Amino acid sequence: MTFQLILNLLIGVIWMFLSESYSFASFIVGFVIGAALLYLLNRFIPDSYYFKHVRAILYLIFLFIKELLLANIEVLKWVYKPRLDFQPGILALPIDVKKNWEITLLANLITLTPGTLSVDVSRDQRYIYIHAIDLPDVNETIVSIKESFEKAIREVTR
Repeated sequence: MTFQLILNLLIGVIWMFLSESYSFASFIVGFVIGAALLYLLNRFIPDSYYFKHVRAILYLIFLFIKELLLANIEVLKWVYKPRLDFQPGILALPIDVKKNWEITLLANLITLTPGTLSVDVSRDQRYIYIHAIDLPDVNETIVSIKESFEKAIREVTR
């Protein structure tokens, strides 16, 4: 991935010099041409195409923004209800991510989403303990987190 990015940046700079236009727009044109060339010649380069990771990162960011907005709306509904009828609870989320920074990212995404809080990570790093304001179905919550945040993190890192 690093080799392709450096090569793409180099193609952008070379394009700038060849076109004798030393502007940011000229660099971007060269960068786009380099990205297209790398995509077309990808089968000759041993690494995977690095834009795949960029797309996965953007997906993770948009997923978090979507979950953040939906969770804020849900918390707002609870605040304005005349009767508090939610079911708070703590659950143990089994995790498939292994690296420390992946676990930290998952725990922070959970904590930053209103209505949930990452309480602790087990010593063997196989579970994250989560407190949720409303926990009607533990299994549904586990599947929801694993299919959204954890899956998106795995796509970014693998």
